Amino acid sequence: MSEVEKAVSLFLKGFRCSQAILSTYGQQFGLERELALKLASPFGAGMGSLGNTCGAVTGAFMVLGLKYGNSKASESKKKEKAYQVVKEFTSRFKSRNGTIKCKKLLNCDISTSEGRNKAVEEKLFIEICPNLVQDSAEILEELLQNNV
Repeated sequence: MSEVEKAVSLFLKGFRCSQAILSTYGQQFGLERELALKLASPFGAGMGSLGNTCGAVTGAFMVLGLKYGNSKASESKKKEKAYQVVKEFTSRFKSRNGTIKCKKLLNCDISTSEGRNKAVEEKLFIEICPNLVQDSAEILEELLQNNV
């Protein structure tokens, strides 16, 4: 099973989109799976179920930070590199999906009880989100392999 398939499988098993991405890809940078799952848990459904930035996107941002980010304040070149790669990821995700906003991707406001109920009733999390996790994982793999 590929890493992309693993991420989608984790999402389909009930983990949040952010968890599926970070726990799949974080391990190659020394992030333990359980810690990755905990860390990414509040980022699902558009950051705490607020419908903002898609969790598959924020999960990818965290992975990109693991690879390209800085750990010292003086490492400004690393910080700029991380920002550059995040911008590239965002551009590619938007070109596939039109936006990185969960509310727009699902076409409903899941931050409200009415919107959340609509998403559940219309099976939007099952019909739409696995594809977003897959897109995120595919783009992430390209960026991790190509050292953008």
